[in-house]
Amino acid sequence: MHRQIAGKLTGPVTKWLVVFVWLGLAVVASGFAQKLTDVQNNEAVSWLPGDAESTRALDKLATFQDPDEIPTTVVYQRDGGLTGTDHEDIAAQAEEIGRLDGVTGKVADPFSTPTGVSEDGEVAQTLVTFGFGKDGWNEMPGVVDRIREIAPGGDGLQVHVAGGGGQAADAAESFEGLDSTLLFSAAGVVIVILLLTYRSPVLWLLPVISAGVALFVAQAVIYFAADYGNLTVNGQSQGILTVLVFGAGTDYALLLVARYREELRRHEDRHEAMAFALHRAAPAIVASAATVVLGMLCLLFADMNSTAGLGPVAAIGIGVGLLVMITLLPALLVVTGRWIFWPRRPGFGTTEPTATGFWARLGRRISVSPRKVWIGTSVVLAIACLGLFKLDADGLTTEEQYTKEFDSIVGQQVLTEHDMADTSSPLMVATNTPQAKQVADALAGVDGLGPSYTSPDSGGTTLVSAPLATDATSRDSFATVERARDAVRGIDGADALVGGSSAILLDMDHANNHDNQVIIPLVLLVVLVVLMVLLRAVVAPLLLMLTVVLSFAAALGLSALLFHYVFGFAGADASLPLFVFVFLVALGIDYNIFLMTRVREETATLGTRRGSLVALSATGGVITSAGLVLAATFLVMSTMPLVMFVEIGVAVALGVMLDTLVVRSVLVTALNLDLGPKIWWPSSLDRGPADRKAEPEPDLATVR
Repeated sequence: MHRQIAGKLTGPVTKWLVVFVWLGLAVVASGFAQKLTDVQNNEAVSWLPGDAESTRALDKLATFQDPDEIPTTVVYQRDGGLTGTDHEDIAAQAEEIGRLDGVTGKVADPFSTPTGVSEDGEVAQTLVTFGFGKDGWNEMPGVVDRIREIAPGGDGLQVHVAGGGGQAADAAESFEGLDSTLLFSAAGVVIVILLLTYRSPVLWLLPVISAGVALFVAQAVIYFAADYGNLTVNGQSQGILTVLVFGAGTDYALLLVARYREELRRHEDRHEAMAFALHRAAPAIVASAATVVLGMLCLLFADMNSTAGLGPVAAIGIGVGLLVMITLLPALLVVTGRWIFWPRRPGFGTTEPTATGFWARLGRRISVSPRKVWIGTSVVLAIACLGLFKLDADGLTTEEQYTKEFDSIVGQQVLTEHDMADTSSPLMVATNTPQAKQVADALAGVDGLGPSYTSPDSGGTTLVSAPLATDATSRDSFATVERARDAVRGIDGADALVGGSSAILLDMDHANNHDNQVIIPLVLLVVLVVLMVLLRAVVAPLLLMLTVVLSFAAALGLSALLFHYVFGFAGADASLPLFVFVFLVALGIDYNIFLMTRVREETATLGTRRGSLVALSATGGVITSAGLVLAATFLVMSTMPLVMFVEIGVAVALGVMLDTLVVRSVLVTALNLDLGPKIWWPSSLDRGPADRKAEPEPDLATVR
């Protein structure tokens, strides 16, 4: 039945219909795909869960501040001290900045405020707040450019734009061209690897065209989900989407093309060959994609809205990629015919070269002493896991988030070096008005805070704010927030809630830690159930999960050493372990699915041990190529000037290569050979004659 469906999809007439439908969809979708950046939400506050203290504080302080307002600091510095001319120019510039569109409130001359000038007279800061509504973060890059025109500096006077506005502009610069950069880079590495894999100057075009169609359609679907369905999409999730669709989609393409090439040697009619190829490859491809989709949808249970939003984004990308690779790609392959494989066309009746290749030889070597092989491999991977002790996933400051020095970071450094409180990102406490004085007194005793300011009562609520003495994104400021919360929590009747930028970032760390504890076990459970259903066994899925977890821990351990000793990163974002785990377990299990479904197919006629050798020889090359593609596409993320992207890209790429070259080919194969039929317990598979193990080695060249 499955073969009949596959045959109809790629029949002499329907193949053209499939091609025209998908290409038409791609043309329509491309217009909406380009709008995806317009519906991004990169504002940190929108990523938090509603029950976080800083989120509740924002709701309570709604009458005192607009959550969409963006405080911005213009920092002036002159070594040796600001001159009288500087004073006049800065005051005039403050007045001109105050006339810009979107400015809310009065922009004060820094020399008229107690916190506007440093004690040594070398630094001054002008605080200005902009309000453009929910689209404010997208407006700020242009506003910051205008500020730099008004305050150009020069002649020894340095000017930096810091605070929320400066950070928004720098974030926009770091994400500028993100989609096109990742798209062209991912396409480039995929093309190179496909050229090396197929050794054909034209075959690579079909998987790349299919991946491009999948990406456009997926982006269009996500655009509508974000614009009309309240799905949270940010620069990070959009970048990951590009990498996922190209990486995973090309993986599926490689598996299908490899099986199609096998069938072309057995069937003279290419339509019949594709029907058999889809019939035999589609179950593994669909199971792999379903595993990834379900694993990604587990992210919906995350507290972090940004993490929860990534789940549907990734699931849509994988789902669309799957549909394209089992419909459009087969149709394109059948339309083009055997010549697309030139100069190594798979002729009818020719021998399958994988039967005597490298992977067949490796399998025979492992079969000599499989127990020693899997024990030795496990010990090596366990040693690599020790690198986890160097992993510092406690978050990154603004200065540590980028791989290059942005203007807002320099401005914040200047303020910190001159002991100037960050007036653009104060600690903000919402309290009941009768207890406002007690709250202010309590904050006065908290280390790391400047003098507090109490706003007038509004509906029974009062805002008590205090500037932070340290960078709002630093661990020191987080500790200050914790001390402030402890100080005000014991005031009876105050119902005090501590908010502000530092509190938001601290609550994001807490939410990420919660997500690590909830999502990781959930993904493990979901993937385990999928494997049990697919393989109809218990032992094999458990072994596969253990190998993938070991691979994940080893990859993250080795990555932690690279981050610390080679890249020199200060640490990692708190969400890094979760992202790397989800990608490696959900995607890494793909290769085990590709291998084990073939093992199960061959076991029915050859037995587990010989079936494992045949499966390794048949899938070794294509799975390794798929791993190279996925690793290379993730490694493309390291070209972005964001530490988080670099770390995700390196860790996932390293983990994928461990999966394909070590775990799947060596560790899993050795376990299969050592345990034999036991891996299929409790099913009846391979409960044949007791002497099956002693049968002579099959001629791999004649085994399907």
